[in-house]
Amino acid sequence: MPVGGTPRTPLRTRWWRACLAAALTAVLVGVSGIAVPRTASAAVVDPDASYVLVNRHSGKALDVYDLATGDGARITQWSRNDGAWQQWQFVDSGDGWYRVRSRHSGKVLGIEGGSTADRAGLVQQTDRNSAGQQFRLADSDGGHVRLINRNSGKALDVLDFSTDDGAEIIQWPDTGGANQQWQLVRPGPGAVGTFTNPVKRNGPDPWLQYHDGHYYLATTTWNSTVTMRRSTTLAGLSTAPDTVVFDLSGRPNGCCNMWAPEFHLLDGPDGPRWYLYYTAGQNVSDYNPTQRLHVLESEGTDPMGPYRFKADLGNTWELDPSILKTNGRLYLLGSAMDGTQSLSITPLSNPWTPSGPRRTISSPTLPWERQTGAVNEGAEPLHHNGRTMLVYSASACWGPDYKLGLLTLTGTDPLDRDHWTKSPNPVFQRSDANGVFAPGHNGFFKSPDGTEDWIVYHANDSASGGCDMNRSTRAQKFTWNADGTPDFGTPVRTGVPLTAPSGE
Repeated sequence: MPVGGTPRTPLRTRWWRACLAAALTAVLVGVSGIAVPRTASAAVVDPDASYVLVNRHSGKALDVYDLATGDGARITQWSRNDGAWQQWQFVDSGDGWYRVRSRHSGKVLGIEGGSTADRAGLVQQTDRNSAGQQFRLADSDGGHVRLINRNSGKALDVLDFSTDDGAEIIQWPDTGGANQQWQLVRPGPGAVGTFTNPVKRNGPDPWLQYHDGHYYLATTTWNSTVTMRRSTTLAGLSTAPDTVVFDLSGRPNGCCNMWAPEFHLLDGPDGPRWYLYYTAGQNVSDYNPTQRLHVLESEGTDPMGPYRFKADLGNTWELDPSILKTNGRLYLLGSAMDGTQSLSITPLSNPWTPSGPRRTISSPTLPWERQTGAVNEGAEPLHHNGRTMLVYSASACWGPDYKLGLLTLTGTDPLDRDHWTKSPNPVFQRSDANGVFAPGHNGFFKSPDGTEDWIVYHANDSASGGCDMNRSTRAQKFTWNADGTPDFGTPVRTGVPLTAPSGE
C-alpha cells in the first residue's frame, strides 16, 4: 500500500453536498407524500468472527493505513483484499455497544483525541473501553449498518463521498448517506491475515494450543493464579483478557510463584480431559527449594475448564513439566537437580500417577549449555516422520544466551539417557540483528488447517533483560531440514507483520 492519502476537501464542499442530499430527500417526500422507506433488519454480529467492512458508496473496505500497528495510525478506505488490516472483530462492551478491533494490530477504532467535533478523524488506539472507542450498529436498508460513536453520537463517514484508495474516514452527523453505510462481510477462506510479535507482553514460559476453532495461551503468572487467553486468531491473543482458570491460594504449594503451565488433552477414566501441569512453591523468593510439579484436571473438554486439583507429582525440587507420549506410553518431563540442573523423565501409569523413579536424560555438558549458568530445562516433545525429539532450553534464563537445544531418541527406551542423542549445536538462539535475546522455553502447535508447524517461545528485547515477567510470548512458523530435524530459523524482530497460521 503506497504512502500518502487523499487530501481533505474544503468544508463548504461537504456542506453543499449534504444540503443537496437533504433537498433531494425533501423533493421525494413532497412528491410521494411519504418518506423513502427503509427495509432494515436488526444487525447481529458474532464476537468470535472477523468482518470486512465494505462502504456502500465506494465499494472499498475499512483499512488500517500503510499496515500500521501503532497507536494513532489513521483508518482509511482501500480496495478490498481481505488482509488482516481489513478484518475487524466486534468486542462486546454491553448494552448494544461494541469496540471494533483490528485483527492486524490488535488495537481498536477510536476518534482522534476523543473529539466530538465534525470531521474528527478515525484512528486505531490501545483498547481502553472508553466511550470514544464504542460504537453501536444502526440499521440501514439492504443489510447495511451505520457505526455510531457513543461519545459523539456521530456516524463513521468516508470524507467527501470519496471513492479513492486512501480516503480518510471521519465522524459526521448521522445523515444515513451511502458513504456512512457499511456492509459486514465475512472474509473468504483464502483471506490472508497477519500478526506481529509479541503475541503477549509479560508472558514468560508460554504454552499455546489450537483447539476447536480457538487458540488458547497460558503463561507464567508468578502469583497464585493460573490464567488463560482465548482467541479465534493468533493476533487476537495480544488483546484477549487473561481469565483465571484456577486459584492456588490456600494450597501448601500454591502461593505467589506459579510457573510454566501446560495443558494437554489426555485420556482419563471418564474420557478425554485436559490435564494442566504447572510448577508452584511456597511464599518464598524466586528459584526457591519448595518448587514442585502439580496437575489439575478439567471437568469437561473445554481448555478453559473448570478445573479441579488432581495431584502432586513429586516431593523434591523440580520445574517445567511437560508430557511425552511415545510407543504407547506416557512420561512426565521436568528439570531437576542432578549435580547441575538437568532434564528429568518419569514414567506415568495415567496422567497424574508416576509408575517408576525419576531418571536424568540430559545434563548441561556443552559450552553453549553453560553460559551465565549451567542449565537444561523446559523439554518439549516434537514428533516428525516417526522420529521422537525433545527441544529443550539451555544456559541461564537470566542471561542473554538462553537458547534451545535438541535431543533425538535414537534408541528404544526414553528412560535411558544413552538412548538419547544430543545435537552438538543449538537449534535456536539470540539474534542481535533482530533485537531478540534469550529465546527459549518453547512449545509447539499446528496451524488451524494442520498444514504448518509453529513454535511459541519467550524472549527479551535487550541483552540486559532478566528472567522475569518482562519476557514476552512470540510465535513463528518453522520448517524441516533434509535430515528430519527442525529448522527454526532466526527469531523474528517484534512489530514485523507476519502471515498468520494457515486456515485462520
